[in-house]
Amino acid sequence: MRKKGLALLLTVSMIAGILAGCGSTNEASGTETTQESTEKTADAGANVESVENAEEITSMDESQLNGTTITFWHAMGGVNGEALDYLVKKFNDENEYGITVVAEYQGSYDDSINKLKSAQLGNMGADLVQVYDIGTRFMMDSGWVVPMQDLVDADGFDLSVIEPNIAAYYTVGDTLYSMPFNSSTPILYYNKDMFEAAGITEAPTSFEEIKEAGDKLKASGVDEVISLAIYGWFFEQFTCKQGLPYVNNGNGRDSYATAVAFDENGAALNILTAWKDLYDNGYAPNVGRGGDAGLADFSAGKSAMTLGSTASLKQILQDVNGKFEVGTAYFPTVVDGSEGGVSIGGASLWALNNNDDIKKAATWKFVKFLVSAESQAYWNAQTGYFPVTTEAHTEQVFTDNVKEYPQFQTAIDQLHDSAPQYAGALISVFPEARAIVETEIENMLNNGVSPEDTVTSLAQQINTSIEEYNELNY
Repeated sequence: MRKKGLALLLTVSMIAGILAGCGSTNEASGTETTQESTEKTADAGANVESVENAEEITSMDESQLNGTTITFWHAMGGVNGEALDYLVKKFNDENEYGITVVAEYQGSYDDSINKLKSAQLGNMGADLVQVYDIGTRFMMDSGWVVPMQDLVDADGFDLSVIEPNIAAYYTVGDTLYSMPFNSSTPILYYNKDMFEAAGITEAPTSFEEIKEAGDKLKASGVDEVISLAIYGWFFEQFTCKQGLPYVNNGNGRDSYATAVAFDENGAALNILTAWKDLYDNGYAPNVGRGGDAGLADFSAGKSAMTLGSTASLKQILQDVNGKFEVGTAYFPTVVDGSEGGVSIGGASLWALNNNDDIKKAATWKFVKFLVSAESQAYWNAQTGYFPVTTEAHTEQVFTDNVKEYPQFQTAIDQLHDSAPQYAGALISVFPEARAIVETEIENMLNNGVSPEDTVTSLAQQINTSIEEYNELNY
């Protein structure tokens, strides 16, 4: 375990990107690169050690918790950070156990996990840490964590109150490794005023329908049909919408992934062919890289559509400021008739194995508070992230928020219409993979590289990263 932990710290990982990949976990996996990698498989959660005394931790005499201080590392800044600070203060002021939570902002998701790596080298770290979902495989491999499932089972916590399509991402086999906290999905935003002027009555559901709507929009005087940002998360979601895996071995859930699957199953070629077609025909100009790259043109009334996170809804409405009516629709498919779904993005809460049962017990109390209906309804209203707890939908603050922002209902319906089988891929090199995807799509659009050659380059580069990581850690 120690060797693996040290190897993980030497792996070049967690350096770019924010959100997660997706794809069906029940489709045929891609071909593995070598016979050795085929034979070299491992239990998907082999490096995570179960807590044998979990029941003793959760049933601990609550008087022992009095005066306990736990440290919580997070990556929420700005308005999100203010909302989180409010919840932490509420817990500190109102919890009956005498527990104090010290919340420490660590910067970006990458900053947070990199500090965790350094702290663990010195056996000093937090008790609870917020980690983005593409860090899931890394955290499982680290050997540093307490599986959340152990605490859930020992306490008799009803896990069915957690949205199943959200919990599915952080669940491998029958084990929930971390507790969902801030979750989002991507959706299509569109300018209803432009659509009405062009005689379009329904939002497009696919790339082909975007082209059809684009012809009418251009005829009505719209120059930019869709501001489509070059973003690795969108590539992952387009894979997911096809119901196809991103990597092999059950999308990295049956055992660790040894190669991408999107080249063998056709997912990547479908995406890049459709994307390049939109670009070549003037419907989707290159507006830059990153999740927010397409939002400015849309909010300014320059483009008729854009793709973005559900967590961007309030910011978009604020920036539009009534200049036009904002519509929302499901994330589009690249192939008509696809029956896949969307996966979640965001982050979850990981309990660290700090060999202190009292702190573990206090950490579990705090986690339960954060995912309570009241906390999640408040969190949703303040940030735009999904309430991960189904019971939050009965809270007045939640119903008031949806009434004020009816566009958010699209995100809820889309999540419920997706299936847990589209939970998403698990690979430790996801940040590197996402950066590679963005670079190669940019190269395809700017330099005329064919979709076929782009797929080949993507697969070669990402497979190399996967192989190097696996060689060090498995």
